[in-house]
Amino acid sequence: MSPQGQRDAPDSAYSWLRLALSLLLGTIACVGTWSVVVVLPAVQAEFGTLRAGASLPYTCVMLGFGFGNIVMGRIADRYGIVVPITGGAILLAAGYILAGLSGSLWQFALAHGLLIGIGGGAGFAPLIADLSHWFRRHRGLAVVFGASGSYLAGVIWPQVITWGLQSHGWRATHIGIGIVALAVMLPLAPFFRRRPAAETLAAAEISSAGARGDLGLSPNRLQGLLALAGFCCCVAMAMPQVHIVAYCGDLGYGVARGAEMLSLMLFLGIISRIGSGFVADRIGGAATLALGSLMQGLALFLYLWFDGLRSLYIVTGIFGLFQGGIVPMYAVIIRDYLPPREAGMRIGIVMSATIAGMAFGGYVSGLIFDVFASYRMAFLNGLAWNLINLAIVGWLMLKAKPKLQAASNTAF
Repeated sequence: MSPQGQRDAPDSAYSWLRLALSLLLGTIACVGTWSVVVVLPAVQAEFGTLRAGASLPYTCVMLGFGFGNIVMGRIADRYGIVVPITGGAILLAAGYILAGLSGSLWQFALAHGLLIGIGGGAGFAPLIADLSHWFRRHRGLAVVFGASGSYLAGVIWPQVITWGLQSHGWRATHIGIGIVALAVMLPLAPFFRRRPAAETLAAAEISSAGARGDLGLSPNRLQGLLALAGFCCCVAMAMPQVHIVAYCGDLGYGVARGAEMLSLMLFLGIISRIGSGFVADRIGGAATLALGSLMQGLALFLYLWFDGLRSLYIVTGIFGLFQGGIVPMYAVIIRDYLPPREAGMRIGIVMSATIAGMAFGGYVSGLIFDVFASYRMAFLNGLAWNLINLAIVGWLMLKAKPKLQAASNTAF
C-alpha cells in the first residue's frame, strides 16, 4: 500500500487526528444545547414568563438542532464535511449575537431555533457519520468519542456561562459565545477536506448488507424503529438534563449548585460514552444500547426518592454514568446495518428523533411542573417513556446477532 493509501486507511494515525479535531469541533458547536439550560432562570425573570414559557427556547433550539442534523448530514454525504462545518460556524455566530440583542422571548427563541440549533447540527450527526468512515476495528470507540463533543460542551460551557452571567450578564455572554464559535470553527474546516477512499466505502457496503440480511429488517423499518426508540429514551433523558438547574433552585440550593450538577452529569456521561464504545466493539451496538436503557431507567427511579443536596449530587452522577452511552449506540447500529454512503442522512434522521425527544421532554417536564408545582410527576413521566424505549431495544437486541457469536462463526 502506498503512503497515501496507508494514511487514508481506516484506523490510521490520520484517522485518530481527525477524531481529536472532531471532538474539539463538537464541543464548540454543541454549546447551544446547554447554554439555554443555564440561562433558563435568568430568561424567565427577564421576560416575565412561567417555567413552561422559559423552556420554549430550549424546545426551539433542540428542534432546530434536530433539523440541522438531517440537513447537514445530507450535505456532508454529498459534498463532504467541510461545508457543514463552515455553515455551522456562521449560523452559530449570527444566532448568538441576535439572541444577545433580542427584545422578547419569541425573538430569543427564534434565534435559538433557526440559527443556533441548525448551526449546531453540524457538530453532531455529520461529524459522527464522517468519523465512522475512518474507523473499522475501533468504530464503536470512535463514534462515542465523536459524540462526546456534545457532552464535553455540557461539562465546560455551563461553568463558563455561569461566570459570564455573574460577571457580564446573559446578553454579553451570548454575544461572546458567537464570536468564539466563529473564531474556532472556521480555521479548522479546511483540515477536513479529505474524504474516505472509494474502496473503503465499497467494503463497508458489502458488510452492512450482509448484517442487514441477518437482522431480517428492511433499511427503512430498522431506521423507523431506531428513531422511535431514540425519541422515547431522550424524553426520559431530558428531565434531569434540562431541569436540574431549575430543580436545584426550587429546592433552595441555588442555580450555581445545579450548574455544577449538570457539569458532573455530563463529565461522567463522557466516561460512560467512552466505556460504551469499548463494550460495543465487543458485544455490538444493540446489546450495549439495551444495557444503557435499563440503567438509565434505574437512575430516574432514584430521583424519586432522593432530593437532599448531597444525595442529588450522587444520584446525578449515577445518572450521568448510566445514560451517557445511549445516543451514540444508534449511530453504531446504523453503520453496522445501513448503507454507509447514506450514513450522514440516516444518522441525522435518528439523531433528530433523539433531539426531538429531548425537546419534547424538556417542554413537557416544565408543563408538568406548572400543573403540579412539583417535579415528581415529571420524573415519573420520564420513567414511563424509558420503559417504552427498553421494550423496543430489548426486542432489537434479541433479533441482532451477538458480535462475539458472529466473529466466532466467521472464524470457522
